[in-house]
Amino acid sequence: MPGSNRIKPPFFEIGVKNYIYGDQVLELALAADRASREYGVDVIFTTPYADIRRVAEQTESIFVFAPHMDAEPVGRGLANVLPESVKAAGAQGVMLNHTEKPLTYTVLERTIARARETGLYSIVCADTISEAKAVALLAPDIIVAEPAGLIGTGKGVDTSYMREALDAIGSVNPDVMVLVSAGISNGKDVYNVMSKGCEATGTSSGVALAKDPVKMIDEMVAAVRSGWECWNR
Repeated sequence: MPGSNRIKPPFFEIGVKNYIYGDQVLELALAADRASREYGVDVIFTTPYADIRRVAEQTESIFVFAPHMDAEPVGRGLANVLPESVKAAGAQGVMLNHTEKPLTYTVLERTIARARETGLYSIVCADTISEAKAVALLAPDIIVAEPAGLIGTGKGVDTSYMREALDAIGSVNPDVMVLVSAGISNGKDVYNVMSKGCEATGTSSGVALAKDPVKMIDEMVAAVRSGWECWNR
């Protein structure tokens, strides 16, 4: 796991995808940075490549992640995303195997290894419980248990899926942190996940397409803290 500044539960992931760009990305990153400090919640901000350096240089508390990278070494490979370049730009981690950027198991294994070698966190998406267990064998830092069919629908996962995901991944590798997501649209959805014993959750369109994205970030990060405290009372 990279560095001494380690991600710890409870935490929250915001991935803006290509819903926004440029100054809008920085505005939301700064909002996430403020919310992270105010509520004592680690926030992963998955940033478009072009904004990694600017976001990393102008924030203090968030963990800046790249949305993908390739496993190739330094050298040839025009237009491939080099892990060393991601790290040099200021990223602290990388998201892998998102449903919009899937990887074969063999490639995923190589890419997680490259992240580890480069000193980057790896957060890996898994659609089904069986896929989550298989990914856990590769020992990424974080697994996103996220049914692909619910992404962007506003319909969240149920409690039985949450518990099954946590138990399944923990049975394979208890050192892997688990983020349960999909369909997170507001603070109530966040609270529902965190108050059931999950370590983390996250959103993309729930923030990026909100009427007031800055306000929504504050609402969701506050809900991470209150939901976590409810579970741990």
